[in-house]
Amino acid sequence: MSLSEHKCYISFKTEDVWYKNYIQSNLDVDMIDKSLNEPINSSDDDYIMRVIRDDYLSDSTVTIFLIGTHSAENLGQYSQRFIKRELQASLYDGAGNTRNGILGIVLPEMTDTVYCGEVTCSVCDHTHNLVRIDNSTTVIEFSYNYYLPTNKCAWSEEDRYCVLTKWSDFVEHPELYIETAYEKRSDSISDRVKVRP
Repeated sequence: MSLSEHKCYISFKTEDVWYKNYIQSNLDVDMIDKSLNEPINSSDDDYIMRVIRDDYLSDSTVTIFLIGTHSAENLGQYSQRFIKRELQASLYDGAGNTRNGILGIVLPEMTDTVYCGEVTCSVCDHTHNLVRIDNSTTVIEFSYNYYLPTNKCAWSEEDRYCVLTKWSDFVEHPELYIETAYEKRSDSISDRVKVRP
């Protein structure tokens, strides 16, 4: 499949709409944008999610999740209800809905919170990069599928379903990261995905 055929849905908090708009308007990236650009005129959360699933997510192939200061699980289920359900629908693999690749983009104000430098491992005594993807930085649907349970002391790219990058790296090579997330759909790691951790 060529890069121009990837259908991308952008999941974001309202506070991060500037970054969504920047991707849509300023990046030279070949993608079919399946994002929701106008609010759905309803106060019924179930109806809103049904419209998002049926009209936007069902035929998308990659979900881009913008990770900003308002994207954490510990901010509460109610305040995160839409991004949680968007990621659940993206991770679901069933009739009428194939699983999306998931690309998490760490926004500039979160870079130092997520990327914490190197630490010496108490298990293997080697140095690992500390990447803080947990309930204090993202919703559990992303963090669980980024750090899938393993018997190792550190995770490599083949141990993760979700792909993660910094905003600055994404804007330099958006198609590379979108393609990497897309390819995870057919990788064996996709068998270990949990829709509702």
